[in-house]
Amino acid sequence: MGQGASVTREPRPQGPTRRALLGAMTLPLLGCDAPPAVEGGFQDTGHTRGHRLQQPQVAAAPAQTRRTHVVIAGGGVAGLAAARALRQRGIEDFVLLELEDNPGGNSRAGQIGGIACPLGAHYLPVPGDDAREVQDLLEELGLRRRVSGRWVYDERHLCHSPQERLYFHGPEGAGWQDGLLPVAGVGPATLAQYQAFAAAVQLVRRAARFALPAARAPWSALHAQLDAQTFAAWLDAQGLGDPHLRWYLDYCCRDDYGAGAATVSAWAGLHYFASRHGFSAPGGHETPAEAVLTWPEGNGWLTRQLAGPLGERLHTGQLVQRIAEGRHAVEVDVWDVRSGQMQRWQAQRVIVAMPLHVAARVVQGAPAFLREAAAAVRHAPWLVANLHLREPLADRPGAPPSWDNVLYGSAGLGYVDARHQTLDPRPGPTVLTWYQALGDRPDGRRQLLERPWTHWRDTILAELSVPHPDIAARATRMEITRHGHAMAVPYPGFASKIRPQPAWGLAGVLSKSEQMRVAAGRLSFAHSDWAGYSVFEEAFTRGHLAGMG
Repeated sequence: MGQGASVTREPRPQGPTRRALLGAMTLPLLGCDAPPAVEGGFQDTGHTRGHRLQQPQVAAAPAQTRRTHVVIAGGGVAGLAAARALRQRGIEDFVLLELEDNPGGNSRAGQIGGIACPLGAHYLPVPGDDAREVQDLLEELGLRRRVSGRWVYDERHLCHSPQERLYFHGPEGAGWQDGLLPVAGVGPATLAQYQAFAAAVQLVRRAARFALPAARAPWSALHAQLDAQTFAAWLDAQGLGDPHLRWYLDYCCRDDYGAGAATVSAWAGLHYFASRHGFSAPGGHETPAEAVLTWPEGNGWLTRQLAGPLGERLHTGQLVQRIAEGRHAVEVDVWDVRSGQMQRWQAQRVIVAMPLHVAARVVQGAPAFLREAAAAVRHAPWLVANLHLREPLADRPGAPPSWDNVLYGSAGLGYVDARHQTLDPRPGPTVLTWYQALGDRPDGRRQLLERPWTHWRDTILAELSVPHPDIAARATRMEITRHGHAMAVPYPGFASKIRPQPAWGLAGVLSKSEQMRVAAGRLSFAHSDWAGYSVFEEAFTRGHLAGMG
């Protein structure tokens, strides 16, 4: 957290929670069949609309041509941040074009049975000073204020205790333990490995600076060395092979990046710990617990605040098919889903707040740096399942129900409880949001898009039945959201590739002061893909700087 920040939540055991979303692989069904009463289905529409870009396009005259000063193409966190920045500059003549029916990208929200729930990212850590644009947003929204010279965060929006627990089968049997690092009954050899990893993280932090947003830390030879190898290989070289430590770190990588330690780079694997508070090993020097902001609908609460003031400038159901820079203006051709017609916007400037592979496809005559970056990026697909329960679940022994609940050795990344933030003590229906990533599967995206929703329903219920045998009997509905290109996976070499190179020959590739905004001519590019790290801080900062440019 930033220097001078003050929070009063109870401490929690160290360990990153779900930084964006997800897990990997699935377990056998364990003999648990989902009863017919568990209805539901897929709730996503974006991938079917987006696939129109892959089909041969017949040039069609636009049904209507309109003019505006700025077009923002993409309504995720980056696009919404760009819109806010334009309004801060006094620019009101702009439109934001979004593919989905609601803006927010990976931070959209939904509801089941009247209970709000996230469709993607579900929390925001209290930002450090490197994320000063996010700090300003939180102050604007009334989430933090100065008290006696110190920053104090609104308790209603900080995650309530207990925050995290792990279902772990240790030497003393299976049960829930506090925190996500396996500690219940582990031996001295495991504890020694935890201490060794904590010391290794401290050495890395002293040798090079890490930041969030990542571009605010100068790239060094050590960064490049870490980026050149997998996190698993780096851990092997350090002699860190304890299975409990390796499970935890693999979970952290899947949680942050949608792929495990054998896939992501050592730079990425260490980044979360080194850019914030290190790694706290049991029995060692305890670091302050990381406070997080969360809501029943996850980060959809934040994107709703950002979208609210836009009014008629926000256009949803818009598939951007062509962005072409002309002599006097930029043309943006858009397929309007509702009318089934092509629309054209003419603007003096366009902010392309789209994933790299989409931007490279729609920008006519895409600049070399965009084509190179798009060719380098690999995306992890995600699955987010929201499960409505008619009543609370029976629980196994150990730590009480928490906001974040993870199963040791599980294919998924566990679930969060939408009712955890409520102040109503009476038991009642709730929604559990379960996350799973397929970034380690070569055909993960195909499986995500081709397998029926019942496959995922049955697999998830089987996995959750291990700590909750009554879950199938108490579940009423499951709605599944698929993110086919959810986040950029920082595989070895990716961070080095994505950083702008002098050979690109574009003086305006990055903002001189912030080194955060990619631009060329009348086009600016803003998306978390440019960081290789799909988190709110990255997307918001890049969108804000693009809007301010």
